Amino acid sequence: MGLADLHIHTIYSPDGTGTVRAVLKRAAEVGLDVIAITDHDEVRAGLIGIELAPLYGLHVIPGSEVATADGHLLALFVHRTPPAGLPLYDTVCWVRDEGGLCIIPHPGEGRQSLSFQTIRKALSDPRIAPFLVGMEFFNASIIRPKRNYLAAMAARGLPLAQVSNSDAHLVRMIGSAATYFPGQTPQELREALLNRSTDIAVAHTGSRPALFLGWGVHLALRYTGWVTGNRHPSAPLKKTWAWLAASQAF
Repeated sequence: MGLADLHIHTIYSPDGTGTVRAVLKRAAEVGLDVIAITDHDEVRAGLIGIELAPLYGLHVIPGSEVATADGHLLALFVHRTPPAGLPLYDTVCWVRDEGGLCIIPHPGEGRQSLSFQTIRKALSDPRIAPFLVGMEFFNASIIRPKRNYLAAMAARGLPLAQVSNSDAHLVRMIGSAATYFPGQTPQELREALLNRSTDIAVAHTGSRPALFLGWGVHLALRYTGWVTGNRHPSAPLKKTWAWLAASQAF
């Protein structure tokens, strides 16, 4: 079985705190086979990740966490940045036309998330339902952990692959939740999502106060010029100047 984390942010997101290289190094260290880099309304980090991934012995799926008019949506296997602000239907159609697939992140978790009413309506539309393939039954970074249980209960009976992701904005959170799938490659993962043959894997995520305090500190450091970086696969993770990280192609 392969292990994938399909919801990870880098410094290409306004709230991410790690370079692409740091994300790849951490993913390799925790034993992931496939990751999806899904920055907010941005796909460039995933494209860079594809080029660097062989150095770290893993695979990268390019993607984006898209802000649709109805809530956030993970667009995977896309090589262009999806347009933000469109209705869910139009966004899924755009991803479909790009050859991608969609996963629902943190469902029912507030105004930035898709409601279950919206999800059920979309799944009843045969034009987009085949491309809305999975949903996060567990998200390691949501503020209220009980929402994961409620989401899983509400999702019972929906024709969606079960996915578990870290939603990491901190490098150390990568792999804190992940998804099992038959195989080890992006193509095998794609087939598993389409066949609904994935399963969730959850690691210890630590206390929520400590998590959000750490994220706040790292975010503040980022905007004062420091990020979690890694200049080379053999180099340790460390804080580095943002301009130096930029010069190393992340």
